[in-house]
Order: sequence, then C-alpha cells, then structure tokens
Amino acid sequence: MHASTQQRAADHRPYFFLSYAHTPGYGGGSDPDMWVERLFQDLCGHVMAMTNLPAGAPAGFMDREIRSGEGWSERLGSVLANCRVFVPLFSPRYFASEMCGKEWYAFEQRAIHHRARSNQPAEAIVPALWVPVPPSQLPGPAERLQFNHRDFGDRYVSDGLYGLIKLTLFAQDYEQAVYHLAKRIVHVADTVRISSGRPLDFRLVPSAFGAPGSGAGAPRPMRITIAAPTRHDLPEGRNPEYYGDNPQEWNPYHPASARPLAYVAEELVRSLNYQAHITSFDEEPGQREGKQPPTTPEILLVDRWALRDEDLRRRLAAFDAENRPWVTMVVPWCRDDHQSRAAEAELTEKLEQTMPVKMRQGRAFCRVAAKGVPSMEAFGQVLPQVVEVAAQQYLRHATVYPPAGGRQSERTRLMGPMGNTQFIPDMHDPATDAEDV
Repeated sequence: MHASTQQRAADHRPYFFLSYAHTPGYGGGSDPDMWVERLFQDLCGHVMAMTNLPAGAPAGFMDREIRSGEGWSERLGSVLANCRVFVPLFSPRYFASEMCGKEWYAFEQRAIHHRARSNQPAEAIVPALWVPVPPSQLPGPAERLQFNHRDFGDRYVSDGLYGLIKLTLFAQDYEQAVYHLAKRIVHVADTVRISSGRPLDFRLVPSAFGAPGSGAGAPRPMRITIAAPTRHDLPEGRNPEYYGDNPQEWNPYHPASARPLAYVAEELVRSLNYQAHITSFDEEPGQREGKQPPTTPEILLVDRWALRDEDLRRRLAAFDAENRPWVTMVVPWCRDDHQSRAAEAELTEKLEQTMPVKMRQGRAFCRVAAKGVPSMEAFGQVLPQVVEVAAQQYLRHATVYPPAGGRQSERTRLMGPMGNTQFIPDMHDPATDAEDV
C-alpha cells in the first residue's frame, strides 16, 4: 500500500474546517447562508471521491454541524485542534467578524507550534473567495498568504464563489472552481500533515484580525527584545545546547522546540496582526538609558541565567527602575530543563531583586508570565495577553499630537514609529491603571 494511502487509512480527522461569516437574515426571506452550506456539501463530495475516507468519517466541518445544546466553544476548539486544513471564505464581512478571526487564530497557533517542533514549513490554510476583497482591505494574516486564486479560473477571481453559485450562467465556472479547491485541500492535507494540537477556549482566544472594530490595515509594530547569554559567554557549567551565537538564538524549550524562541514569538505576534522587530537587550544600550517616551510596545524575554552576568544584571535593574509599563516581561523557564530546575530558587531570587517592578506590574497573567512559563504551549497561551497589555500601555504613554487647527477631535492622534499618522481610539482602562506601578 502506498504511504499516503496508509496515512489516510489511519487518519480519520476532518480534511477541512470551513470558516465563514454568517450573513444576517433580511426581510423574512430564505436562509442567507444556504449557499455556503451548498458549497460545503459540494466540497465534501469531492473530498470523499478523492480519498478513501470510510463511510461516516467527516470530510469537512462547518459550524452548522454543532447540535443544539452542544457546547459551541468546546466543539469548535476540538475540531480546530484536529482538522487538517483551514479554509477561510474571504469576504468583507469575514474580516469584520471577531469569531472568524478567532477561528483563524486558533488554527494558526497549531501551525506555529508544529513549525517550532519540526522546524519544517507548515502552511495549511487554503483560502477561498466567497466575495472578492480588495487587497487594501486584507489584514496582515490574509495578505501574507502565498496563494494564486487565478488557478481556479478568471471568473472565480472576478465574481467569487457567491457570484458563480448564484448565477446559472456561471454553473460550469462554479463546478471548476470547487473541484480545484477540493483538490488543493486534499493535496495540502496529505503533504503538510500538520499535527493535532491542544484545543483552545474560544471565550479567551483573540482574533487574528486585531481588536473588534480595528478593521484591516498595516500590521501594528511590536518589539521583541531578548535578554539572554550566548554560547560564548555562558555562566560556568551552563549547558550550551540552549544557546546560539547571539541572544536571538536562545532556545529555552529545546529539545521540544527545534526553533529559537525569538522566531516562534515573532510568528505568534504576527498571527495577532503585529509586525515584530527582534532585537537583543545589548543591541541599543543608548536607548535604554534615561526615561524616554515609547516608540513601540515591547515584549522583553528574559533568561534567568543571564542574571549571573553582573553587568547585564545592573543594566536590567536600571531599566526596571524606569518603570516602562509598555514593556511587558515574559520569563520562559522550561520545566524539563533539569539544570534550570536545580538553580531555580537562586535565579528566581536574583530576578525578584533585579526587576521588582516588572515582577509585580500589570495584570495577573503578566505577573504569572514574569514568574516563569514552563512550556512552549504555555508560552503560546500567555503571549497574546501580554502583547495586548503592552499595546494598550503604549497607546496610553505614547506622545500625543493634537490635530491641526487646535480643535480637539474625539480621537487622539498618535505618530507611529515610522512617522506615519494613525487615528487611535482612547484605550484608557481603569483596571489597568490601578495595577500600574
């Protein structure tokens, strides 16, 4: 038996998850999502014909399959943790939907963790055009997908599946597009073979398209700073397997993760529609001296072993004393690293003495992140929360530029780090204010 046939026979997970934006009903007419359901059934028929899935095994999933009384959060989380391919139906309504953004985010986390473990490419998102969307309206996660829609036909590109399915004149174009979409789903599922993940709670996960109401647009900036030694300046006796030639190559979750943490963090931040810039704490010492207004929100990843370097410890203490709430700290600390476990009490005390402000600053999950994140999965869960705190604090503390003419508008004007002007809503949060130090 061929290898791919054997893999199919042993794997009965759904081939695809169809992610779509619900269309509101209007005028008491027919169900507006009936056409999406027809597309789903057509795709399932092709997938069953192209594979040897047994009778009763699901070819795909759409949320209409959630039965009344079934926990929707648990069901969606379970399917997205196990399906092989994610198929988002692009439309203007899709990218305005917080739920669609949550579904995209949940699946993308699986792909990121798969790449971290295997260090292999794992792009298992196959987009489909329901209604054509101008490139300027695509959020960062959709814009970055390398996908040629013209492979499914020119009429498909100009009218989308909705236009083809509604007009009898284009019936042949619809059949062609759906057939090729099904072929692409099966091909990606069989070649990428993304591993199953841990289900996420949909009541807690963020949207891959940004905060509700933020709309599409250029990804927001976010700095990721690494405070860690290199393999050339390790404390005496420290295992060099976790380090590289520069701090950005620090890999605290080795061997479970095959990739340096900075680049996994970059992907996680990017999946939240931010553009990450990776740097080390040593690269720009001039910018670390003296109280200055922020130029971007920042995530500081600290290796406790770095605190045995007295010079770095002194500079971290000075940085902490400046009280920069737009910088949130995460301390990766692998529970499977026996050497780190043995030194945990000593190095935890050093960190508490060196950076007391960061250790008690922010909300509860920020303080948890500062006390030690034990695994890659836990890191993926906490990072979106500390990213959002850093972004909110940045908006509160960044330099405000009043609008021209002296009139005060309803929105403040912030000058972005690249010199572009942005209109940002007031992010004042009394709960966060109370926890600032």
